[in-house]
Amino acid sequence: MTNSTAADRSEIPTIIAEMVPEAEGVVSLHLEPEGDDKLPVWDPGAHIDLVLGDDLVRQYSLCGDPTDLSSWKIGVLREPESRGGSSYVHDTLRVGDRVLCRGPRNNFTLADAGEYLFIAGGIGITPILPMLRSCETAGKPWRLVYGGRQRASMSFLDELATYGERVTVWPQDSHGILDLEDLLGTPRAGTQIYCCGPGGLLDAVEERCGIWPAGTLHLERFRPQDGALDGKNTAFELVLDYSDVTITVSPEQTIAEAVEAAGVHLPTSCREGTCGTCETVVLEGEPDHRDSYLTPEEKASNEVMMPCCSRSFSSRLVLDL
Repeated sequence: MTNSTAADRSEIPTIIAEMVPEAEGVVSLHLEPEGDDKLPVWDPGAHIDLVLGDDLVRQYSLCGDPTDLSSWKIGVLREPESRGGSSYVHDTLRVGDRVLCRGPRNNFTLADAGEYLFIAGGIGITPILPMLRSCETAGKPWRLVYGGRQRASMSFLDELATYGERVTVWPQDSHGILDLEDLLGTPRAGTQIYCCGPGGLLDAVEERCGIWPAGTLHLERFRPQDGALDGKNTAFELVLDYSDVTITVSPEQTIAEAVEAAGVHLPTSCREGTCGTCETVVLEGEPDHRDSYLTPEEKASNEVMMPCCSRSFSSRLVLDL
């Protein structure tokens, strides 16, 4: 769990130095800091926000070299059902444009382990790339299985080819669906599993990893888990402790909407519980966690919550806002 800070919520001006086609529908952006400043330090698994407009903020995983603070690299898939972000990047942004960024933040950190199994689907390869470099530097054994609809739509294949047989490229049109039973059917002590990709793949991997030791599997979701946002909406009292404000959250409002209506600033981005921007400390009450960001253990602790989508089981909720 990574709490948001003033630093990772501030906006960093960058310039697009390069835009490179990486596969069908995928382009990489190379972002350099405006001026002579270095970019903030980051670790494999981190993501940044691209501030594309007043109400258009999207999250993208950093996929470049964490030791290079002179530039950031992200990969952007043109989503068939884009909500505006990916189409804006592909159709509007050009080399030389100024783009504001926020972050980086990381809830997909690479834990120390004896060996690693990486499973990526489609654009989910992006946060995995710096993890592979980190494993190489540390001399850790690893294996990657990378699936996609077809080879032409799978990005960064030239980079992955340098790793040889440790990488298995699995286009679905020629190989069928990933054989998760073969990959995950037998638990191995000391192995950590990292998976990023479409929701169907993540759900299937999560189900298969039920027989593995707790804490083995690490997931990063680009979309809310199925059913995560569902639930009964009732009104409750919300106390903003730092601001000394008490309000009522109606059944038709999210906490974030109620907080904003009260004139209190709450940084948000995805508005669906996947990015972690609005992570807030809970002082009293029982949150109704509806995010797809916190782990089950973090949700059970009730130490923090995501006000953009979560609600309250208790009639009174006190937040550190």
